[in-house]
Formats: sequence, C-alpha cells, structure tokens
Amino acid sequence: MKDQKNNWNWWNFLLWVLIGTFILMVISPLLPSPQKTEEISFSQFLNSLDKGDIKSVRISGEDIFGKLSNKKEFKTRAINYPNLVTNLREKNVDIKVEPPMENNWVVGLFAQILLPLLFFAFLWWLLLRQAQSANNQAMSFGRSPARALEGKSNVTFADVAGVDEAKEELKEIVDFLKNPDKYQKLGAKMPKGLLLVGAPGTGKTLLARAIAGEAGVPFLTISGSDFVEMFVGVGASRVRGVFKQAKKQTPSIIFMDEIDAVGRHRGAGLGGGHDEREQTLNQLLVEMDGFDPKTNIIIIAATNRPDILDPALLRPGRFDRQVMLDKPDLKGREAILIIHAKGKPFAKNVDLNIVARRTPGFTGADLENVLNESAILAARSGKTEITMTEVEEAIDRVMAGPEKKSRAISDKEKNIIAYHEVGHAMLSKVLPNADPVHKISILPRGMALGYTLALPLEDKYLISKDQVLEQIMVLLGGRVAEELVFNMATSGAHNDLERATELTKKMICEFGMSKLGPRTFGRKDRQIFLGRDIAEMKDYGEKTADEIDHEVEFIINDCYEKAKEILSHNRSNIDIIAKALIEKETLEGIDLENVLKAVSLPEK
Repeated sequence: MKDQKNNWNWWNFLLWVLIGTFILMVISPLLPSPQKTEEISFSQFLNSLDKGDIKSVRISGEDIFGKLSNKKEFKTRAINYPNLVTNLREKNVDIKVEPPMENNWVVGLFAQILLPLLFFAFLWWLLLRQAQSANNQAMSFGRSPARALEGKSNVTFADVAGVDEAKEELKEIVDFLKNPDKYQKLGAKMPKGLLLVGAPGTGKTLLARAIAGEAGVPFLTISGSDFVEMFVGVGASRVRGVFKQAKKQTPSIIFMDEIDAVGRHRGAGLGGGHDEREQTLNQLLVEMDGFDPKTNIIIIAATNRPDILDPALLRPGRFDRQVMLDKPDLKGREAILIIHAKGKPFAKNVDLNIVARRTPGFTGADLENVLNESAILAARSGKTEITMTEVEEAIDRVMAGPEKKSRAISDKEKNIIAYHEVGHAMLSKVLPNADPVHKISILPRGMALGYTLALPLEDKYLISKDQVLEQIMVLLGGRVAEELVFNMATSGAHNDLERATELTKKMICEFGMSKLGPRTFGRKDRQIFLGRDIAEMKDYGEKTADEIDHEVEFIINDCYEKAKEILSHNRSNIDIIAKALIEKETLEGIDLENVLKAVSLPEK
C-alpha cells in the first residue's frame, strides 16, 4: 500500500511537470523578449554596413542575424550576393557561419503539434486510470468488511470470569462446533444465532473470542455499523458477502458487535420501508433463515439494548438463545481480579477480596482499568511492586476522578465540608440497614469537594422499604449536619438532594412503597428510532399528581427530621470526628473505626 502511494505521488509530480512545460510552451511566444530582433531590408543592411554600424553577424544559409553598434539585433535575408563576406571583412565585422537548418519544419511540427498531442494523450490515459480506480473503489463498497481472526484465538474460557452461567450456556455451542455429528444423528439443531446481552464492559466480545478459541474454528468479526453506508444496497450486499465468506470455511463463527446499529425495529426510520438500514436488516433476516443445517455456521451478536431490536431477529430460527451477562457479584469480581492480576508484581498487603468488596457494580472492564491504574501509579512513584495504597487510589480515581491537589480551599469551607461528610458517615454507621462506612475524605476529587464511601457487606438484588428510607436519610445527613452546626445551608448538598428526591419518586411511582398503594405511576415512552427513553407518559390525573407531590414532600421531611434527631443526639461526637477528619483529611481503616465507636442511636 505504501509503494502504491509513492508511485501515485510520482505520477502526480510528472503530471504537474508536463502541465507546466505545456503552459510555458504555449505562452512563451506571447511573452515580450528582453531584446526584440528587428527585421530589416537587405538595402538597409548594406547602408548600415557602409556606415560601419554593424558589429557582428551570424550567417545561416540565406538568413543573416546581426548586432549593431548600439547593441540592437536585426535580421535580414541575402540571395546570391557574392561580395558579402568581402564587404564584411573590409568593415572588420565579426563573422560567424552556421549550416542552414533544413529540418526546422520538423522541429516546429513537433513543438506545435506533436508535443501537445502527446501531452493530451498522457492526460487522457491518466484520467482513464483514475476513473477505473474510482470504479473499482465503488464496486468494493459491497464487499464483505468482515475481518478474520488470524490464526487460532488464544482466548479460552479460562480467561473469562464472573459470568459462570453464561459460560455453561456457551459450552454447548463449542461442543456442537467440535462434534456436529453427535447432534445431527439425533436430529437436534443447535441455535443458529446467539445473542449476548449485557452492560458495556461485561465481556461480550471476550466471550465470543473464547468460543472461537475453545472450538478452534475460523472467527469472523464485524460491527453492525460496518453495514451502514450512504449508497443504497451496499449494506445488503455486505451481508451477503459476510455469509458467503463464512460458508467457504465452515464450521465457523460470525461475531457481530453492536448489532442494534443495524437490527433496530423496522418502521421507525424516517425513510419508511425503503430505508437503507431496513433493507440491510431484511437481507440479514433472509441469510439467517436460509442457513443449511449442515453448514455449521453460528452467528453471535452482542448488544446492550435488546429492547430496540426487531422482533423478527429474536424469533426461533434466528437468534434462538439470549445469554445475559450481568455485572459480576463479589465472587465474580474477585475471580476477574485474579485473572487481570497475572503478570503484575503485587505486594503481600494487597488483598483482592477487599478490592472486590470495594468495587460493587464494577464490570470486568472497570476492574481491569483499576489494576492498570494502580500499576501506572506505582510506576509513577518509582516502586518495583504494586501496594494496597496504589490500588485504593486507583479505585478512587475510577469512581470519583483524580485527586485535585491544586484546588485551594479556605479553612472555613474545609470545616463545612468536613461536617457535611461526617453527617453522612454517622448516619451510615448507626442505621441498621445502611451500608457500613469504609472511607471519609475531604480532599477534592473530580467534581466532589469531599466524599464518604460506604461498602455493602454482600451483593444485594432486592431492596426493602426500610432500606430505601435509610438511604434517603443518609443522603440528607450532609445538609442536616450543616444546619445543625453552622445554622445555614450550602450548595454542597445539591447532588445529595437530587438523588434523595429521585429515590423518593422511585419509591412511590415504581416500587409501590407509599400511602398511595401498591401500584406504579407513569410509563416510559420508548422512542425506538432514537434508541432511548426520552419522556415519561402520565397515566394518572392531576389529583393523583398532587398526591404524589405531597407524598414526596412528606417522606423527605420525615427522613430529614429523623436524621436530625440522630445527629443531635451525637452532637458532641460530630465535633470529635470532624476535628480528626480536618487534621488527617482522610479517615479509613482502624482510624475510622476508632472515631466512630461512640456513635449511637437516640434512646426511644
């Protein structure tokens, strides 16, 4: 490709040289010469010769070219004048004789006719070559953009952790690719399509590569957006090309990442039934339905938006099976950390179980990023191994952003931030259903001026009404502490209030945990073409809306008063913890446990 580009540059250079030469050749006769040659009669020539005004001459056949004493040049013609040379010698004129140019007409013909013809012939050839290249490029739009995995995939199921249930589902696919006769003898048909559904970073692509590695079959990968082009019919042609390429090397796997780019619900586009994306989807449906049972081709697709896919894609005979990839639990996170920790020199004080507990809700990609960030921090500090300090800092960086050491905060604001975070921490400590506090910090990080980190003891899949109410109380703890200590409210609780209000509305409208009864209020208006929820449709009247507003107000005010009662009961402890936090700026581990020992619930 590089040599082709260099050759093309040389052709362009040669083209511009020829163009410049042709332009100079055409305009050169039109340019004024610095010393114009004057054509005189032969009698004028003889008169100037008699006067001694001629300095030199150049004789070429019957043509005489000369220069006068005043440096003017002239030209004349002499026919059968025998005394010419004698007269010139008598006047001491410098004489130069040249043979007559009998082929001047050939040179003129070449300069005036043949050279332009050659130039235009070269230009025509060049234009034809460019047109042919453009035609080849246009024809290549329909070719398959699928990329074949070179060699055997070196990823196996041993390199995938945290999705044990999904791996069990996929082992059947691997066994079918290895031993298809075992299933075909019994009349069994394996799924033609497999849809991997999960949040970004949960390992959908990694699982597909692991299937290819375990089965040892060709692996073709393509993105859903590769089918979408501005030219009509290109997407459908590319779909045919992908399946044709796969059929040549069966058994094989086709992996389509982000299939929602081409597989969205039909009828939602602006182009109606003639939309290019819909034509591509139609061709994909036809190809999947036309599989020969003996071709042993399996198509695996990945998406994080299965709700917007066309129902025809999800029916039996196409994507028969959906494999859900949830975010890993505590055990899964620890297994993922063990895999990504290979090859990294960790110190003995690094406990991956603690790291897994500190990272609830993290995906496999997030955990890999945490360990990579910790290695970068250790290298930046000049260490030869990664300690728990770097791992903890890496978690904080991923969750809240890098620490902003350059931000100057006054002592007054630092006190307010400290008491605000202590309010959160104390409520997390005393409320029975709240997650225990792991770390308190007043160092600015990301957009936050300070933060309180609470970690669950175990993964939770259900949440009770008491847990929701206590979460609201913890969120309001910062604002309560500010008013209790400084008798004022600041903007630091903006995000806390926003989250508390949102959680309260979910509690009423989605969880059915309020006086309004066990029902939901409002439904999402799903805009398939836009691919996301953009509006909430009201399925209740204005009276009910007022009742929802009153219920939100009642729950938040009730939680606020309960939080105020708890913090008022521990008023002296608030000052002790805030003082220690201002002094050390970060409290965690044993230091945090010691300062929170005296915190207690008020007596009823």
